[in-house]
Amino acid sequence: MNYDIEANLISWELAKDPIDHAIELGNFIIHLSKTKKPVLIEILNASKFVGQFDKIKKLKLSEPLKVSEGLSEPLTVSEGH
Repeated sequence: MNYDIEANLISWELAKDPIDHAIELGNFIIHLSKTKKPVLIEILNASKFVGQFDKIKKLKLSEPLKVSEGLSEPLTVSEGH
C-alpha cells in the first residue's frame, strides 16, 4: 500500500494480473482484470483517510489493530510518481 502525497492518493495492489478496466465508486477506483478480479484499489482525496490512521496510532491497544487477514503490509509514503 502506498500513499502519494503529491497526488493525494492511496494505491493498494491486490494482484499482479493485467488491468482490463476500472470502476469508480465515490472516492474509490477499483481496477479489474478481464475476469473481473480486483487488481488495484485507489483511494482519492486520501489525506482524509491518512488523518484517520494518525488517530488510530494514538489509541492505546493491547494488541495490534488488524483490518483483515492479509492486510499486514505497512503503508509507505512517496512524494510523487
